[in-house]
Amino acid sequence: MDAPRILIVEDEEHLAEFIALELKHEGYAVEVATDGRDGLDKALSEEWSLLLLDIMLPEISGLEICRRVRASKDVPIIMLTARHAVPDRVAGLDAGADDYLGKPFAIEELLARIRVLLRRRGHDREEEVELFADDLTMNLATHEVKRFGQAISLTVREFSLLEMFLRNKNRVLTRDQILEKVWGYDFVGETNVVDVYVRYLRHKIDVPFGTQLIQTVRGVGYILKTADQT
Repeated sequence: MDAPRILIVEDEEHLAEFIALELKHEGYAVEVATDGRDGLDKALSEEWSLLLLDIMLPEISGLEICRRVRASKDVPIIMLTARHAVPDRVAGLDAGADDYLGKPFAIEELLARIRVLLRRRGHDREEEVELFADDLTMNLATHEVKRFGQAISLTVREFSLLEMFLRNKNRVLTRDQILEKVWGYDFVGETNVVDVYVRYLRHKIDVPFGTQLIQTVRGVGYILKTADQT
């Protein structure tokens, strides 16, 4: 099955490159346009599985691109913008956008929203719906997490953190890698926020069961290690 094609229309080149790399890593086919006119031409002249549109673009705004695309195509559209005011969100949705994500954002949240829209439109890849490590399971569709069959309640951030560990089980992750993936590409703050949330996660998935999946690698970061790797 061909990989879903995603067009990113974003004039912040660093951000566009970051998103493109992450999407390619997830198996999507990606193209980037850095101004509104080029983005509109690409959006209308080719077939896409999903569009990511910044609102504030040179030449033609993301809202105008959204309106013109929506007049002839039913492709899923996510608006990306630093403008968080309610009227701006409403304008994006009224223009035909399916979803709206404010900057800065965690890449895991963007990936989750993309998966949801692609599933709804029938363009989803043959991807894992469930992740697991030993007796721990995570259902990406229902957001259910269980260990030994017992349901575990996680916050959105804890869920994203655990998802990253499960997608990279038996691999050491640095604090910077975790910050970039879970908290966002331009997070500003202390890296000890990772330690705090790892502790929260351990108290929910490890401590009650008397075992330890998430282990500390001193001076580096953390690893979720399965039984066959111990």
